[in-house]
Amino acid sequence: MVARMLSHWQKSLRTSSSCVSPPTTWVDRFPASVRPYIYLTRIDKLIGILLLFYPYAWSITMASYAHEAPLTTSLTYLGLLGLFSLVMRGAGCTINDIWDNALDKAVERTRTRPLARGDITRRQALGFFAGQLAVGLCFLLPLNTYSILLGASSLPIIVIYPLMKRVTYWPQAVLGLAFNWGALLGWSAVTGCVDWRVCLPLYAGGICWTLVYDTIYAHQDKTDDVKVGIRSTALLFGDHTRPILSAFSASSVALTAYAGVLNAQGPPFYVGVCLGALQLALVLWSTDFDSRESCWRGFVGCGWSGFWIWMGALVSHASIVRKI
Repeated sequence: MVARMLSHWQKSLRTSSSCVSPPTTWVDRFPASVRPYIYLTRIDKLIGILLLFYPYAWSITMASYAHEAPLTTSLTYLGLLGLFSLVMRGAGCTINDIWDNALDKAVERTRTRPLARGDITRRQALGFFAGQLAVGLCFLLPLNTYSILLGASSLPIIVIYPLMKRVTYWPQAVLGLAFNWGALLGWSAVTGCVDWRVCLPLYAGGICWTLVYDTIYAHQDKTDDVKVGIRSTALLFGDHTRPILSAFSASSVALTAYAGVLNAQGPPFYVGVCLGALQLALVLWSTDFDSRESCWRGFVGCGWSGFWIWMGALVSHASIVRKI
């Protein structure tokens, strides 16, 4: 009798524990109807937001340094365009998944995305995308007219980027055009226009940086990409990826440093650039391009390069503010 009761109690415990599974991420704490939209934005993967934000941060901080603006100016625009980055990165993920719905179903890493899994429809995703653009516009409206138009002009690149992997082996370059728009917009937000002399090399350096991190990212899916006809620099570079990305890394560092020279940046900026260069070198030395886990670590590691460049610019700006 006691043995049967004990057996029944243990069975009940196993049944209840199988029915109530703990959340795997913080997103799973939201209602089931909301979760697909949150996952669609990939807001649970902070690195993507940071990679979009850093070019804004470089440009805002360097413009503030050049014009000896108070730290409050930098912080205001960093906050405003940081939120803009958050929203627009999510919008970019949404339009990417709308275009790639069929392809995502054929790739192991992406087949659990909300659209590919059928959690939401394309019409729902399009409506959500429109809402994201509207929210993004709200963060542009406090800026000057030049910056509003400049920010809006990046939309065509965001929309066409997902299509590029079907027609060229260089979709990472198109992503670089979109993800580094902040190198232009950040400056104009602070000053009212773009200083092309400084911003163009900064923008070009950012594009080279994007080619590095997104090629590493693309190596995660290269086996599936061949099967479904997706093109990428990972497939184009193949076994020569390491030396080619080393060249792009050197170009990125050189162009960023050159932008600093043109902006008459102080020594802390170049310390940040050197730390960023060291970070990229460590990533390229340690990444196994045939290991998905190693590629993900390398991709995330590239983000630290952008962080150190920003820290160098920020310390430079803080040093002149104290002297004023």
